[in-house]
Amino acid sequence: MPDQTAARPPSVPPARAAAPSPPAALSARVLDRLTAVTDVTESPTPWGRLTSGAFPGEVGSVRYFTGSGAVASVVHISLVVPPIGLDSHMVFAFGAAEGPLPHFTLDSVHAGEGYAFHLDLVQRADLASHPAYTDAVYGPLTPAHGSAAEIPGLAPAAIGPRQRALMSPWMLVHRADEAALRAVGPIAENYLEHWLTLAGDFPPAAADEVKDTDLADRDRRLRAALFSREIDPVWAQVDRLLGPATTDALRGLLITGSPGGAEGDAS
Repeated sequence: MPDQTAARPPSVPPARAAAPSPPAALSARVLDRLTAVTDVTESPTPWGRLTSGAFPGEVGSVRYFTGSGAVASVVHISLVVPPIGLDSHMVFAFGAAEGPLPHFTLDSVHAGEGYAFHLDLVQRADLASHPAYTDAVYGPLTPAHGSAAEIPGLAPAAIGPRQRALMSPWMLVHRADEAALRAVGPIAENYLEHWLTLAGDFPPAAADEVKDTDLADRDRRLRAALFSREIDPVWAQVDRLLGPATTDALRGLLITGSPGGAEGDAS
């Protein structure tokens, strides 16, 4: 046979997948760790592929996990719309309704030319009147919380006192440049690892102290406010992208922990 070596095209290396954006990478790292360690199972939802009347193709997705122990559900919502410079990723892990485990939340966002993030363990009982709960749940976060002040490129985000009242004093909510967002990664992982410790073995003294609180009722009220259109203006922006029906369905998922839940179920 004739030598065909010269006729062979030069080998072309396989195309590499684009590296995830800094917000997507941080969110994925946290979600992967959270779902690997907790006893949760992923379930399909109607919103595995989010679409918009304003833009062609997919603009986001939802991943939903459920558990039967201390962690009741995990919701991950991504909205990625390059034409408007939006790259937003939210992880929310909810403790069981009747339990004292705080809810873990991380938002990591690129919008326009800047970045932002929101990180917290959302309290399940009044902190001022439950010092043992406060010390056990939040005391270990104090060094990580304080270290954020040492990161160049962070600036406090403008949220109102009404929104702050729903979160804990250990909340971090900042605008950032890219280097600062990357530097926030270890802090987010510190918060998550502490939360995972609490999920695995919640301190008995702290749990006993909050037995005077109707945890399930308080949580229904808290979540209805936390994801309220009236309190959080971000839902108006989601409306414009996804439409009111899908926005309310996602709010219902976050409020109730169920894909079929309506916002009124939490009241």
